[in-house]
Amino acid sequence: MAGFRNRQEAGRALLEALRPHITGTPIILALPRGGVPVAYEIAHALAAPLDVVLVRKIGAPHNQEFGIGAIVDGNPPHWVADQSAFTYFKASTAWFEAEKERQLREIERRRRRYCGDRPPVSITDRQVIVVDDGVATGNTARVVLEALAKAQPARLLFAAPVGPRETLDTLRPLADKVVCLLMPEPFYAVGMHYDDFEQTSDEEVITLLAQARESHPSAGS
Repeated sequence: MAGFRNRQEAGRALLEALRPHITGTPIILALPRGGVPVAYEIAHALAAPLDVVLVRKIGAPHNQEFGIGAIVDGNPPHWVADQSAFTYFKASTAWFEAEKERQLREIERRRRRYCGDRPPVSITDRQVIVVDDGVATGNTARVVLEALAKAQPARLLFAAPVGPRETLDTLRPLADKVVCLLMPEPFYAVGMHYDDFEQTSDEEVITLLAQARESHPSAGS
């Protein structure tokens, strides 16, 4: 497979690779925003509940596209930092603390926008599949998997259509199974493997989550 037309096609392809590893009805957790259209295809086909994991990449100073860390909301919030990148970009502790607070504010905005007053789905003792539209540095996936493990799911899987092999290898100890369709070498960027990689909007996320709740109301339980 050379790539995907769009996130929907990627989700359908990922579903087929996941099927041998799924027992019963899992909970599908998407990383917004781009992971939601991918995850929706999987959740819809499996008649499974769909929810989001609210996480934000922390970009390097003067280069926001290069992730040097990530943060996921919680009590307290959980975060990770790539120490080698932190040093390379000469990021100060004060800058990093300020950036964490800025990203937490964005997480809270998205929670209100996407979920309103609806509580997140409980994952304790459930099979959980975390889905994104691709991985690069892996910091976002790493922080999510570490945070979700604390909730003691029965089984934790991570799935993405594309990513670099060495990054995926670092994620394998954090999940019971990691599934990825494309691991190109050399790896440059996730978007290079999609014909259509337009940014997913808040409106699309809200629509897909609403459609999933309508089809499978247990997503809100």
